[in-house]
Amino acid sequence: MTLEIQVLTVFPQLFETFLDTAFVGQARARGLATVEVHDLRSWAEDRHRSVDDTPYGGGPGMVMTPEPLVPAIEALAGPVGPDRACRVVALSPQGQPLDQAGLERLGAERRLLLVCGRYEGIDQRVLDLAVDEEVSLGDYVLSGGEIPAMAVIEGLVRLVPGVLGNPESAQIESFGGDLLEGPQYTRPPDYRGRCVPEVLRSGDHAAIARWRRAEALQRTRERRPDLLGRRGSDETES
Repeated sequence: MTLEIQVLTVFPQLFETFLDTAFVGQARARGLATVEVHDLRSWAEDRHRSVDDTPYGGGPGMVMTPEPLVPAIEALAGPVGPDRACRVVALSPQGQPLDQAGLERLGAERRLLLVCGRYEGIDQRVLDLAVDEEVSLGDYVLSGGEIPAMAVIEGLVRLVPGVLGNPESAQIESFGGDLLEGPQYTRPPDYRGRCVPEVLRSGDHAAIARWRRAEALQRTRERRPDLLGRRGSDETES
């Protein structure tokens, strides 16, 4: 089943090169994923095609207004309820932090509308009336939701069966099983006195698998101990 993603943004041009490049572009060309980008200003009805206004209560910046955002979301996804055409996700710093398990959950939806916030944020009534959930990429500030939306799209597309050349890639990379990936090596075997570990050149696939597992556990303990104990990332090295 094709993964279908729609994006609602005030800067659709930001997505042009991204969507035609690397495996996202390949997945679209092969019909494994579709991504449609919509200009929010197409739903604006005033002559200035306004999408924002000053915040009530004062403060810096501008806030995205309910009009035209709610009508645009409802035109693309339908009103909130069981008959919605797709799940509506707003990219927001106030949202639930997104991890690999969250990507897998979103990917299972198969149809998504990603709403890109801008300025100081989105009027709360839009979130209450038209959005199913908010997600965040992390505790830092960006100017809008477009880059987070691209990250979500890339993370979702690579999970679609048939997109990656080697299906195991989606399972053994960092955060597969809630572990960070261990160190990687390629040719030459010796570079400036630093040699590739002998086990990786041994041809013993069982020993290589054990080494990689041990290295992944060690790296995760050192850098992201919060991951240990979650799905599948037990402390055993067997």
